[in-house]
Amino acid sequence: MSELLLAGGGHCHALLLQRWALAPRSRPAVAAITLVNRQGSSLYSGLVPQLFAAQIALEACQIDLRRLCVAAQVAFVEAEISGLDLDRQELQLHGCDGTARPALPYRWLSLNLGAEITASTTPSTTDATTQLPIKPLEPVLAALDALTPGAVVQLIGSGAAAIELGFGLSWRGLKVQLFVKASCRPYWGRFVAALNAAGVELKVDGTPGLADLRLLCTGSRGPQWLKNSGLSLDANSRIYTNAQLQVRGMPQLFASGDCAVISDKARPASGVWAVRAAPTLAANLRRAALGKPLRQWQPQKHALQLLGDSRGAAYGEWGPLHWGPNRWSWLLKQHLDKRFMAMLQQQTAAMQQGLRRDEMACSGCAAKLAAQPLSNALQRLGQPRDVEDAAAMGDPIAGVQWLQSIDGFPALVADPWLNARLTALHACSDLWASGAQLHSAQVFIQLPRCDAALQENLLLQSLAGIKSVLEPLGAELLGGHSLQDLEPPKLNKPLSQQLLLALSLNGQAPSQHLWRKGPLHAGDVLLLSRPLGTGVLFAAANAGAAKAHWIAGALALMQQSQADLVPLLAAHGCHACTDITGFALLGHLGEMLDLSPGVQVNFENKLMALPALAGALELLGQGYQSSLAPSNAAVLKQWPALLARETEAAVKLLLDPQTCGPLLAAIPAAQAQNCLAAMQKAGFKQAAVIATVESATIESASVEK
Repeated sequence: MSELLLAGGGHCHALLLQRWALAPRSRPAVAAITLVNRQGSSLYSGLVPQLFAAQIALEACQIDLRRLCVAAQVAFVEAEISGLDLDRQELQLHGCDGTARPALPYRWLSLNLGAEITASTTPSTTDATTQLPIKPLEPVLAALDALTPGAVVQLIGSGAAAIELGFGLSWRGLKVQLFVKASCRPYWGRFVAALNAAGVELKVDGTPGLADLRLLCTGSRGPQWLKNSGLSLDANSRIYTNAQLQVRGMPQLFASGDCAVISDKARPASGVWAVRAAPTLAANLRRAALGKPLRQWQPQKHALQLLGDSRGAAYGEWGPLHWGPNRWSWLLKQHLDKRFMAMLQQQTAAMQQGLRRDEMACSGCAAKLAAQPLSNALQRLGQPRDVEDAAAMGDPIAGVQWLQSIDGFPALVADPWLNARLTALHACSDLWASGAQLHSAQVFIQLPRCDAALQENLLLQSLAGIKSVLEPLGAELLGGHSLQDLEPPKLNKPLSQQLLLALSLNGQAPSQHLWRKGPLHAGDVLLLSRPLGTGVLFAAANAGAAKAHWIAGALALMQQSQADLVPLLAAHGCHACTDITGFALLGHLGEMLDLSPGVQVNFENKLMALPALAGALELLGQGYQSSLAPSNAAVLKQWPALLARETEAAVKLLLDPQTCGPLLAAIPAAQAQNCLAAMQKAGFKQAAVIATVESATIESASVEK
């Protein structure tokens, strides 16, 4: 179990992470802290209108929760929260793609979930207009990006959010219709002249017709699942708490932000109160774990509200006082919003100062032993090194060859379920690269030395992550072995990231389609199934330098099974294949060439077009690299043309160790384009031809072996 579970990545929890990162001694005295959120980042609400107006980039208002968690030594779990079991003290989850996940137990639970749009005020329409609630924001942003200038957008709502977005969307070049209620005229009436001047068409008590997009800004409530949680809620499904921010009648649960309200201090949902509550929540989580008396939070009766018109002016509100629009209010809003983001973004970088890039030991497959000591040890033992990663077991039976492989590594991510899922997918690639499909598996896991309940949950989450890969493939988990680490847990790393996991896999392949790493044939084309770059991305993430959407994109790609490529490649004449893992593309390609006398590989002009994960080339150009990359660079001496360009990011990408890396397949040239098209149609959109194989007698100014 996680002793302290933070549910939701709202402003209050983001500020907790920042506080703990800057002052580790302020953390609650518990063995494990985990943050659960549906994405690795959240959006700062104060800058969202400018984002909708296309005046700032998405990154300018993103709060990078993954980065904050790394800095605060908090485990991060990306999942949708679907419920709460109070009797079992478990938070119920499912994957963001609908994948089943085990519940997360807790001792202390803090809820900072944000809010959803009130369903009861949603217009009832039968037209074909795309209709979205304004929250969550990500689908709305995607829908807006798909619109062309002049498209019709309808906003339903009479409050501040609808009005401010009306200003912003009209600035974006869209035709905006704002549907307001006559009964709410005392609020929206003061903005009529400015809205008209901005080109926003007001519809009082109107009925929405056809539009390109309809957005609902119709009031907020707590998340839907709270209704069945057993918690004490108000009429808007917001959680009642006491002044100590404890859920009413449940002292082990805390709630803050838009999803909560103090029982006798009603207030509207607003990020202002969430930010003001953060110091009290931080103090009380620590005090609760120590058994000390809790502090009370006294929210102010009114909060400063500033509403921008996206044109350099803003309206102000403080309780009954109203003013604007004027330039000074706009400048004040800009100052406050930018200061908040700078507090989270710039100080996050400061948290990582003193951590040298060349001293970071990477996890995942980047933690494998370098090629040279491995080869030297085997040579001294008199044991020939078999470059094949999946070993054939005996002779084929009825045309079927059995294979076995083993793979594993220290935890790459702090989510034990996701880490196990990635480990299983990574291990499977040895079989897929041999033309085999998975039959069964056994697991070895080393757990950190900690409380038995924590170990039980780490084991449960890990086994469930493995089964999430095996079951769709029709494979069985046969058993395994478990140990606990003899050393005390590391204080600078979450318990869940101190796991060591390995899998022994059994697979089957038709004997006539069994692939080895070579030989390659002159006339072959080399196809790469997906982009490179996981090594540098996760090395940079450990240093707080990788952007949130880079890591999110990498993790999404790494979770894509490559099992479907086996029959596809076989149908297009594949006869040699390998998976790109710790020794990087150049090291594993070298293994293929060691089995291929008389040929050489020609990258031609394809080196600069080598598929790379978003951010990988940029980070390599900045000097970031995996801790295994320098030893991988030893292979460059065998590639003279590349050695002369070894400082270029594209060459460094060839040396980047991969976790859940791509397959590299040799296909006859006549089949290559059809194979590539089939791969892209099957969902491997960035599959690419990266090289050709030629006779070694052919003169070539490119890469030689």
